[in-house]
This record gives sequence, C-alpha cells and structure tokens, in this order.
Amino acid sequence: MTALAERTSVFARRAERARELAPRHEFAAEPLRLYAALAEAQASVFDRAASDRPRAADLPAYAARVGLPAVMDASMAAGTETLREAVLLRFHSGDLEAIVADWLRGVEQSPTDAFLGRSAAAPILEAVPEIASTLRAGDADERRCPRCGGLPQLAVFTDTAEALLTGQRRLVCSRCAGEWTYARMTCASCRETEGGKMPVLADESRLPHLRADACDTCRSYLVTIDMRKDPRAVPLVDELVALPLDLAAAERGYAKIARNVMGY
Repeated sequence: MTALAERTSVFARRAERARELAPRHEFAAEPLRLYAALAEAQASVFDRAASDRPRAADLPAYAARVGLPAVMDASMAAGTETLREAVLLRFHSGDLEAIVADWLRGVEQSPTDAFLGRSAAAPILEAVPEIASTLRAGDADERRCPRCGGLPQLAVFTDTAEALLTGQRRLVCSRCAGEWTYARMTCASCRETEGGKMPVLADESRLPHLRADACDTCRSYLVTIDMRKDPRAVPLVDELVALPLDLAAAERGYAKIARNVMGY
C-alpha cells in the first residue's frame, strides 16, 4: 500500500470506528453518526488536496471551494436539524473564506463557524503537511504541535507490547492531527508536575479506556485514550465518547485545552 493510500485509509478507519461506537453509546450516537459522515467526506477532500498540493496562501480559498461543500453534504446527510439550519445559514450569508482563515488563526468563533472551518481545513493540513508547518509561530513549545503549533486535542497512551516497559504518552494536535511525545506526569497546559494537583476523572464501568487528566493549577484538562486497554480505539473518534467525562470536568470547573470538532 502506498503512503498516500495508507493516509487516506485513516479516514476510513475513523468512519468505521464511529459507526461501531454509535450503537454502543447512545449518549454520543448523534455526534458519532455525524462524524462518520464527516470522515467519509473529508477523505475525498484529503485525496483532492494531496493531488492539487495547494499553496499555503491559497488555503482559505481552497478549503472554502473544495472542503466546505463536502462538509455541507455530510452535515445535511447526518447532522441534527439545528446544525443543518445553521450550516445553510452560514453558506448563504457568511464569508466562507474568512470562516476558514479565522479558524486557522485560532480566532474565537461561533460553534457553527468553528465546525465548518475545522472540518474543511483539517483534512487539507493532513494531506499537505508543508502547509501546516507555515502556521507555526514563535519559538518551539513542547506543549504545542511541532508541525503546526496547534494545541493538543487529546493524549494517547501507547502499547509497548512489553510488560516491563511503560508506553509513551503522545499528544494529538487539534489542528493538523499531528502527534508528538510528551512527558506522562506533566500538565499539557501549564507544565505542572505535582501529582496531587493533577486529579484524574474516570468512569471505569462505561469508559474503561478513557480518562480526563485535569490540573488544579491552571484548571484545564485533557482526555486520554489508553490504547493498552482498547487497541481498536481510534483516538480522534473515541474522544467523542468521553462526553460524560467532559461534563464531569465542566461541573468541577475545568476547561478543555481544545474542544473537539463537535464543539465539546
């Protein structure tokens, strides 16, 4: 299998995992069904971008022209009535290029605009990593994606297949889906290392491979997917199932470092 085919198949695995999880987790069924449709739409955007190789300067216009129509189709097919209405309104009245450009710059956006901008641009950044690298600004910061400078969406504990070895902790970028290694017992937001200030929120009975790693110093948290407990997990998809942990964290006054594509 070619490298391009392997990368394209990532979207197929995301869609398949979303369809697998939806009937098992009724509380997250709607966003999972939408994500399955979205991942399939993003696969076509990824393929097109990998072929066209758009320039960084053209990214907002390219994402508006190539990515947003695919996102709209997925939203119409699998989104809630509220989302469908909101997406149609933005397509008719919004500045589509500006929506993408603002998301790329990290500008605070409405939930609808953030969904549209991210869903349209993210597969292009995955397909053309050199564009993602142009988004990085300032000095290197180990808490941010080394490729694009984005904030971490989630963390992953990997499986070493060796009983005496501890798996790596890897962070996954909320902007380009790149991954990088990060210290296990360190807050990904403020670098706190004192264990007593970093509570773990979990629901072992319903979500044994998921947890929320919080920090009392900066009041932030990050969802962690433990691949050792569920090797079939697809991190960006399984994080959508962590909604009960998101609610528990919010009730305790913690804020997520970066919201997921569904806005929570």
